[in-house]
Amino acid sequence: MIRQAMFLLAAVLLSCTTAPEVKKESASLGPSARDFYPLTVGTKWSYEVNLLGEKRSIDVAIQKLTPDGYALDSTGAQLLVDSYGVRDQKRYLLRNPIEAGTKWTNVVSVSSVEHYEILAADQPCDAPAGAWKGCVVVESRNKVEEGKILVNEMTFAPGVGIVRLSTVLEAKGQKIPQSTLALSRFEAPKAP
Repeated sequence: MIRQAMFLLAAVLLSCTTAPEVKKESASLGPSARDFYPLTVGTKWSYEVNLLGEKRSIDVAIQKLTPDGYALDSTGAQLLVDSYGVRDQKRYLLRNPIEAGTKWTNVVSVSSVEHYEILAADQPCDAPAGAWKGCVVVESRNKVEEGKILVNEMTFAPGVGIVRLSTVLEAKGQKIPQSTLALSRFEAPKAP
Protein backbone atom coordinates (compact mmCIF):
# COMPACT_ATOMS: atom_id res chain seq x y z
CA MET A 1 0.00 0.00 0.00
CA ILE A 2 2.90 2.37 0.74
CA ARG A 3 4.31 1.66 -2.71
CA GLN A 4 0.95 2.41 -4.35
CA ALA A 5 0.56 5.67 -2.46
CA MET A 6 4.12 6.72 -3.33
CA PHE A 7 3.57 5.84 -7.00
CA LEU A 8 0.35 7.81 -7.17
CA LEU A 9 1.87 10.78 -5.38
CA ALA A 10 4.86 10.72 -7.75
CA ALA A 11 2.57 10.45 -10.77
CA VAL A 12 0.56 13.45 -9.67
CA LEU A 13 3.64 15.47 -8.80
CA LEU A 14 5.20 14.63 -12.10
CA SER A 15 1.88 15.45 -13.58
CA CYS A 16 -1.35 11.23 -19.68
CA THR A 17 -3.40 8.98 -22.29
CA THR A 18 -7.09 9.18 -21.74
CA ALA A 19 -10.37 7.66 -22.70
CA PRO A 20 -12.53 10.13 -24.58
CA GLU A 21 -15.06 10.64 -21.74
CA VAL A 22 -15.08 14.41 -21.40
CA LYS A 23 -17.57 17.17 -22.02
CA LYS A 24 -16.92 19.05 -25.23
CA GLU A 25 -15.07 22.28 -24.71
CA SER A 26 -17.59 25.04 -24.25
CA ALA A 27 -17.48 28.24 -26.21
CA SER A 28 -17.19 30.12 -22.92
CA LEU A 29 -14.46 32.66 -22.47
CA GLY A 30 -13.64 31.18 -19.06
CA PRO A 31 -10.24 29.92 -18.02
CA SER A 32 -8.44 27.14 -19.85
CA ALA A 33 -6.42 24.31 -18.29
CA ARG A 34 -3.29 25.97 -19.70
CA ASP A 35 -3.94 28.90 -17.33
CA PHE A 36 -3.41 26.59 -14.33
CA TYR A 37 -0.01 25.04 -14.99
CA PRO A 38 2.89 27.23 -16.17
CA LEU A 39 5.36 25.14 -18.14
CA THR A 40 8.02 27.77 -18.81
CA VAL A 41 11.69 26.88 -18.40
CA GLY A 42 12.82 28.18 -15.02
CA THR A 43 9.47 27.80 -13.23
CA LYS A 44 10.10 26.29 -9.76
CA TRP A 45 7.92 24.75 -7.05
CA SER A 46 8.83 23.57 -3.55
CA TYR A 47 6.41 21.33 -1.68
CA GLU A 48 6.04 20.15 1.91
CA VAL A 49 5.11 16.46 1.69
CA ASN A 50 3.76 14.14 4.36
CA LEU A 51 3.69 10.56 3.08
CA LEU A 52 2.32 8.12 5.65
CA GLY A 53 3.85 10.16 8.47
CA GLU A 54 7.21 10.77 6.80
CA LYS A 55 7.78 14.50 6.22
CA ARG A 56 10.08 15.89 3.57
CA SER A 57 10.43 18.59 0.95
CA ILE A 58 10.37 18.18 -2.82
CA ASP A 59 11.72 20.73 -5.27
CA VAL A 60 10.56 20.68 -8.89
CA ALA A 61 11.77 22.91 -11.74
CA ILE A 62 11.01 23.02 -15.46
CA GLN A 63 14.43 22.46 -17.07
CA LYS A 64 13.81 22.28 -20.82
CA LEU A 65 11.24 21.97 -23.60
CA THR A 66 11.39 19.06 -26.05
CA PRO A 67 10.83 19.40 -29.81
CA ASP A 68 7.45 17.63 -29.42
CA GLY A 69 6.24 20.25 -26.91
CA TYR A 70 6.79 18.50 -23.57
CA ALA A 71 8.27 20.40 -20.64
CA LEU A 72 10.81 18.26 -18.77
CA ASP A 73 11.12 18.86 -15.06
CA SER A 74 13.86 18.11 -12.56
CA THR A 75 12.14 14.90 -11.41
CA GLY A 76 12.15 13.44 -14.93
CA ALA A 77 8.47 14.11 -15.56
CA GLN A 78 7.27 15.29 -18.95
CA LEU A 79 4.28 17.65 -18.99
CA LEU A 80 2.33 18.98 -21.93
CA VAL A 81 -0.49 21.46 -22.43
CA ASP A 82 -2.70 20.65 -25.41
CA SER A 83 -6.18 21.68 -26.52
CA TYR A 84 -7.77 19.21 -24.06
CA GLY A 85 -5.81 20.11 -20.94
CA VAL A 86 -2.63 19.53 -18.95
CA ARG A 87 -1.12 16.05 -19.06
CA ASP A 88 1.92 13.94 -18.49
CA GLN A 89 2.66 10.87 -20.59
CA LYS A 90 -0.06 8.76 -18.94
CA ARG A 91 -2.84 11.00 -17.68
CA TYR A 92 -4.66 14.29 -17.94
CA LEU A 93 -4.44 16.09 -14.62
CA LEU A 94 -6.79 18.88 -15.65
CA ARG A 95 -9.21 18.95 -18.59
CA ASN A 96 -11.25 21.63 -20.28
CA PRO A 97 -13.79 23.07 -19.76
CA ILE A 98 -12.75 24.40 -16.36
CA GLU A 99 -16.09 24.15 -14.58
CA ALA A 100 -17.54 22.07 -11.78
CA GLY A 101 -18.85 18.75 -13.07
CA THR A 102 -16.34 18.26 -15.92
CA LYS A 103 -15.39 14.55 -15.89
CA TRP A 104 -12.79 12.44 -17.69
CA THR A 105 -11.14 9.04 -17.44
CA ASN A 106 -7.47 8.12 -17.76
CA VAL A 107 -6.56 4.55 -18.66
CA VAL A 108 -3.04 4.31 -17.24
CA SER A 109 -2.61 0.54 -17.65
CA VAL A 110 -4.62 -2.57 -18.45
CA SER A 111 -5.62 -2.86 -14.81
CA SER A 112 -5.73 0.80 -13.76
CA VAL A 113 -8.41 3.32 -14.69
CA GLU A 114 -8.55 6.72 -13.01
CA HIS A 115 -11.82 8.67 -12.88
CA TYR A 116 -11.53 12.47 -12.56
CA GLU A 117 -14.01 15.23 -11.83
CA ILE A 118 -13.70 18.96 -11.28
CA LEU A 119 -15.41 19.42 -7.91
CA ALA A 120 -15.15 23.21 -7.76
CA ALA A 121 -13.95 26.05 -9.96
CA ASP A 122 -13.27 29.72 -9.32
CA GLN A 123 -12.65 29.10 -5.62
CA PRO A 124 -10.19 30.74 -3.22
CA CYS A 125 -7.35 28.49 -2.06
CA ASP A 126 -4.20 28.76 0.00
CA ALA A 127 -0.98 26.99 0.93
CA PRO A 128 2.12 28.03 2.87
CA ALA A 129 3.34 29.79 -0.30
CA GLY A 130 0.34 32.14 -0.46
CA ALA A 131 -3.35 32.58 -1.22
CA TRP A 132 -5.05 32.72 -4.62
CA LYS A 133 -8.45 33.38 -6.18
CA GLY A 134 -9.97 31.43 -9.07
CA CYS A 135 -8.64 28.00 -8.03
CA VAL A 136 -9.86 24.62 -9.28
CA VAL A 137 -10.35 21.47 -7.17
CA VAL A 138 -10.07 18.11 -8.96
CA GLU A 139 -10.80 14.67 -7.52
CA SER A 140 -9.42 11.44 -8.96
CA ARG A 141 -10.56 7.98 -7.91
CA ASN A 142 -8.73 4.74 -8.68
CA LYS A 143 -9.81 1.27 -7.53
CA VAL A 144 -6.62 -0.36 -6.23
CA GLU A 145 -8.28 -3.64 -5.29
CA GLU A 146 -11.72 -4.94 -4.38
CA GLY A 147 -13.22 -2.64 -1.75
CA LYS A 148 -10.30 -0.17 -1.79
CA ILE A 149 -10.25 3.13 -3.69
CA LEU A 150 -7.44 5.64 -3.70
CA VAL A 151 -8.86 9.18 -3.79
CA ASN A 152 -6.73 12.20 -4.67
CA GLU A 153 -7.88 15.78 -4.31
CA MET A 154 -5.72 18.30 -6.19
CA THR A 155 -6.07 22.07 -5.99
CA PHE A 156 -4.70 24.15 -8.86
CA ALA A 157 -4.11 27.90 -8.61
CA PRO A 158 -4.10 29.98 -11.80
CA GLY A 159 -0.60 30.70 -13.05
CA VAL A 160 0.90 28.48 -10.35
CA GLY A 161 -0.07 24.81 -10.77
CA ILE A 162 -0.78 22.33 -7.98
CA VAL A 163 -0.85 24.09 -4.61
CA ARG A 164 -2.41 21.29 -2.53
CA LEU A 165 -2.87 17.55 -2.89
CA SER A 166 -4.26 15.01 -0.47
CA THR A 167 -4.56 11.26 -0.91
CA VAL A 168 -6.96 9.09 1.09
CA LEU A 169 -7.59 5.35 0.92
CA GLU A 170 -11.28 4.50 1.18
CA ALA A 171 -11.68 0.96 2.56
CA LYS A 172 -14.53 -0.71 4.43
CA GLY A 173 -16.31 2.60 4.99
CA GLN A 174 -13.21 4.27 6.41
CA LYS A 175 -11.09 7.08 4.99
CA ILE A 176 -7.43 6.47 5.78
CA PRO A 177 -5.12 9.43 5.06
CA GLN A 178 -2.12 8.48 2.92
CA SER A 179 -0.34 11.69 1.95
CA THR A 180 -0.56 15.45 1.74
CA LEU A 181 1.38 17.95 -0.30
CA ALA A 182 1.36 21.74 0.09
CA LEU A 183 3.16 24.37 -1.95
CA SER A 184 5.75 26.13 0.21
CA ARG A 185 7.46 28.23 -2.48
CA PHE A 186 6.76 29.16 -6.10
CA GLU A 187 9.02 31.02 -8.49
CA ALA A 188 8.20 32.02 -12.07
CA PRO A 189 10.90 33.28 -14.41
CA LYS A 190 10.90 36.99 -15.10
CA ALA A 191 9.63 37.98 -18.54
CA PRO A 192 12.44 39.33 -20.79
